[in-house]
Amino acid sequence: MQPDSRDFWFLPLGGTGEIGMNLNLYGHAGRWLMVDCGVTFAKEGQPGPHVQMADPAFITARRKDLVALLVTHAHEDHVGAVAHLWRRLRCPVITSRFTAAVLARKLAEAGLTGRVPITEVEAGARIDVGPFNVEWLRLTHSIPEAHALMIRTPVARVLHTGDWKLDPDPVVGAAPVAARFQALAEEGIDAMVCDSTNAMVSGHSISEGALRPGLEKVVAEATGRVIVTAFGSNIARLHTLAQVAKATGRHFTVLGRSLENMVAAARTSGLWRPERDPVSAAELGYLPRHEILVVATGSQGDPGAALDRLARATHPVLELEAGDRVVFSSRVIPGNERTLERLMRQLERRRVDVVTAEDALIHASGHPCEDELRTLYGWVQPRIAIPVHGEPPHLGAHARIARSCGVPVQLVGRNGDLFMIAPVPGMRPDQAPCGRIGLGSEGLETLPCQRPERPNMSRSVVSE
Repeated sequence: MQPDSRDFWFLPLGGTGEIGMNLNLYGHAGRWLMVDCGVTFAKEGQPGPHVQMADPAFITARRKDLVALLVTHAHEDHVGAVAHLWRRLRCPVITSRFTAAVLARKLAEAGLTGRVPITEVEAGARIDVGPFNVEWLRLTHSIPEAHALMIRTPVARVLHTGDWKLDPDPVVGAAPVAARFQALAEEGIDAMVCDSTNAMVSGHSISEGALRPGLEKVVAEATGRVIVTAFGSNIARLHTLAQVAKATGRHFTVLGRSLENMVAAARTSGLWRPERDPVSAAELGYLPRHEILVVATGSQGDPGAALDRLARATHPVLELEAGDRVVFSSRVIPGNERTLERLMRQLERRRVDVVTAEDALIHASGHPCEDELRTLYGWVQPRIAIPVHGEPPHLGAHARIARSCGVPVQLVGRNGDLFMIAPVPGMRPDQAPCGRIGLGSEGLETLPCQRPERPNMSRSVVSE
């Protein structure tokens, strides 16, 4: 199965029909372009190791035709598998400065320092990659330097959004520019491959800049230590919490390797201002309880993360006491509910006060809700909508939104389906294998195929 010069194909091997583990391919004129290469984490009771990734067997069999891997942003479900799978891919990597800094640490741990050719690009860059011309477009998300990709070929043009939201006050970085996306509509967009995570949520996502008052209130009201757990990649949230610490008279620090690495990557990329540097965790034992604000890893109850160790009283530098407060500035990823419930019960047994996003405005999603999807469709006006990054109900809801926005064709499928954008829109089910690889104690191991359920749509191609 190989595209010729008349074809423009989209082939997801991970991340369509599910949330996480993104691995996407575009095919044209005998060449393939990969977009993102991420991991997922096994849910409780799911077979295989905790860390899993899409099996790239389809493209490794065609490795000589793989022109590059583009990474849209530095979240684990988009970049986390690169260091594990690159030896099978052996292709150049193109991404932003911040994402490259995050990736460099992962490559070093895998013994790949200096071996992976990485090209750094900035928003607005437009480069030729084999037969593809790719433009990097700035969008906002819950991590710095998230980009959409405008992928052009002589036969079709596709906007691949990656993960995004329309945030007027992102705290770190600039807001999206409507005029740039509206100009794409004038050029003519054949398809938009778009994030579906919050397609079932009405309204508009909360701006990152709106969170400071709620966070400041829950910290100011605390009488003991405050431990905030959040997604460690959210540099904007860390900046806000550093400001909150200063405003409430507390020393700010981070606990957990991934948080330390993210702060280091932000500093390397010029996204961390020196006056916000955390104090050393080793100093916590010498500070009064009411002067401490710690950001800790483990917002999903991850075993061995800083918060898990604090809840079990096994952390080497800090022990929680009655009257301390733990603030969950995060959402629960589906599948982690029971794990988080157990963690919260452990904290409460230690007479620690627990505050969640249900109690105060302390978390904002990084994904577009219904109104943002409608806005982007209004700007871009694609001829075809291809919902990705969502489970079947999310994909169906997204397709209905696209249809109501006047998009003539919606293609709804799952991993392994071949989406044909040119010369004639259509979809061929189950054209590529899409198993999983687990990261076990002995290295990578092939897992049984866990293909997502097929979306319950009356037709794969819906048109009006």
